[in-house]
Amino acid sequence: MNVTLAVKQYVSKMIESSGPGMKVLLMDKETTSIVSVVYTQSEILQKEVYLFERIDSQNRENMKHLKAICFLLIFSYFSNVISKSEVKALAEADEQEVVAEVQEFYGDFIAVNPHLFSLNLQGVSRGRSWEPTLLTRTTQGLTSVLLALKKCPMIRYQLSSDMAKRLAESVKQIITKEYELFDFRKTEVPPLLLILDRSDDAITPLLNQWTYQAMVHEMLGLNNNRIDLSRVPGISKDLREVVLSADSDEFYANNMYLNFGEIGSNIKNLMEDFQKKKPKGQQKLESIADMKAFVDNYPQFKKMSGTVSKHVTVVGELSRLVSERQLMEVSEVEQELACQNDHSSAHQNVRRLLQNPRVSELDAVRLVMLYALRYERHSSSNLPGLMEDLNRKGVSERYRRMVHSMVEYGGKRVRGSDLITPTDAVAITKQFFKGLKGVENVYAQHQPLLHETLDQLIKGRLKDSQFPYLGPSTLRDRPQDIVVFIIGGATYEEALTVYTLNRTTPGVRIVLGGTTVHNTKRSEASTSLNLLYQLKK
Repeated sequence: MNVTLAVKQYVSKMIESSGPGMKVLLMDKETTSIVSVVYTQSEILQKEVYLFERIDSQNRENMKHLKAICFLLIFSYFSNVISKSEVKALAEADEQEVVAEVQEFYGDFIAVNPHLFSLNLQGVSRGRSWEPTLLTRTTQGLTSVLLALKKCPMIRYQLSSDMAKRLAESVKQIITKEYELFDFRKTEVPPLLLILDRSDDAITPLLNQWTYQAMVHEMLGLNNNRIDLSRVPGISKDLREVVLSADSDEFYANNMYLNFGEIGSNIKNLMEDFQKKKPKGQQKLESIADMKAFVDNYPQFKKMSGTVSKHVTVVGELSRLVSERQLMEVSEVEQELACQNDHSSAHQNVRRLLQNPRVSELDAVRLVMLYALRYERHSSSNLPGLMEDLNRKGVSERYRRMVHSMVEYGGKRVRGSDLITPTDAVAITKQFFKGLKGVENVYAQHQPLLHETLDQLIKGRLKDSQFPYLGPSTLRDRPQDIVVFIIGGATYEEALTVYTLNRTTPGVRIVLGGTTVHNTKRSEASTSLNLLYQLKK
């Protein structure tokens, strides 16, 4: 199961079915994001698409010599199922009779990684209920993924979440209504859709990450594979926005799941390799053969030069932020809060960091949130004291209010699973940074709740009482094809968990999706604090 490949095949098919000749690809805001994540502009150009236009752009020239391929979210290649009334409205609007064909292509989602997709939706709830229009949009996006992967699944959902049950029922309703679309070849073991709620694990989105892709998203913000570096001190004009895509960037593909220590070492190797291949300043071009060799090697050299510049800049900025915000110290205490069971030590370390002027307002609030979730019902809990420390630090009232909202959102009363147990410390697997000899990796102790949930599911031990099936049928055998969807958003730490399980569990294929992919400060609408803003609407 590969969501990236599924979208790429759709785009290729719609272009190829239009026949030979020069083409223009017309897209709306949403489908522009869908296509740009899986295809580079140069790849599309190779398919005779010479112009890319937003359908809502103004002052468009008349270009009747070009074939128009329209890929649109709502209305002609549609990215989901369309109704007869929508087709009729399109036909009535086609006064010039230029529409030759209308097709449905199920690409109504962002394929972030081969095993990770997002619907790019924020604010999907009103308290603990769905925002009605976004339930419809989420249902469309999720059924689009199932159709793209050619899966008609059995459905399980998190019983403690009414939103999970509503979405499960909504997806099932579409599958029943459009049964002909879901009439795929039967497999020995039916695929499974598991619908979860972010509130069951509010801790994971609050933790700093130390693998390359996750760090970039957390500290710089990955938006449809693009990073805005315009605020980096001394940044050159051509590096103000860069693209990180595993499909077109070999270094990124090989390093996206590696930790920060390894990335530093690999950047050094990349630089050394670049220096060896770099053309000599006094290189003589005395013969036709010399010139031909230079021309043949120049594109590869230029591409490598761009790769080196990009990753050195990105890793350099990550290093600067880690140092500036004291993130090694902050992360160590975050991991202690998430994984250990020593209240006295945790309380002391949080207070110490709150008094550190280099710890940012946002990092300080996150530490108190983690403390509030971890020691919510501890007999010695001193949340009021930490709240006063935030006040003395000058943290805004808006941020301070979010601490209590976090407990409302993902506290003990709400959770359906044992997110925090006294045995956590015993269960921790000691790991090491490969790039840091002899230094215990205290920064990667945490495993998201999703790891335990999927482990139990794969072993056939996931409790029906907590994750019931929708309908009378149940899965008798070990699941093989699993689509997991998290209402409220997934994280790159959870994507790494799925990536690792796919590699280490033969015969099991897992795809993870969410209404969004979290970081803490991409914007107020899409932070992990968005979990809290939803409660304030």
